[in-house]
Amino acid sequence: MPRARHNTPLVWGATPAEVDAHHRGEKFVQPGSTRAVRAVDVDADHETVFLWLCQLRRAPYSYDLVDNLGRRSPRKPDPAMRNLELGQTFMMGFRLVDFEPGRSLTLMPKAGGATRLMGAQVLTYEARTAQDGRTRLVCVLEIPPKRGIARSARLQALLWGDLVMMRKQLRTLASLAERA
Repeated sequence: MPRARHNTPLVWGATPAEVDAHHRGEKFVQPGSTRAVRAVDVDADHETVFLWLCQLRRAPYSYDLVDNLGRRSPRKPDPAMRNLELGQTFMMGFRLVDFEPGRSLTLMPKAGGATRLMGAQVLTYEARTAQDGRTRLVCVLEIPPKRGIARSARLQALLWGDLVMMRKQLRTLASLAERA
């Protein structure tokens, strides 16, 4: 599987080690998928960051006008969101396919329009304790290969669009965790 190169739009904020690291969602990845890695530093412990990752069950925490039907994503965490079960809905259009309590979530799109449009993407979010005591919030996006003339244009549009949305989402989650 091709690894992300250390350039935009494939990599934003991630270290070379994070780009090359294995993640729990790899078992769902199709051969030939394109990997994009996004990451931020968070001045909070990884349990607090993971609590905010679990809040993705409630809302996307990105640009609410675009991806949350204009409703503001909640600004107070609900501890009950930590009670994870496979198949739960996240960010309205994704389902939980794997998780490691306190550390990672792996999501895939629900069947339907989003899957037809974007393919069976795999999103793995991880809260990792960094060497400096802060937390690294990392998201790995795996986009399945698609045949056709428009593949390159579709892939570039998807990568740039994801970069804009994911950058906002990770920064929002980091800010909310830091306030806790």
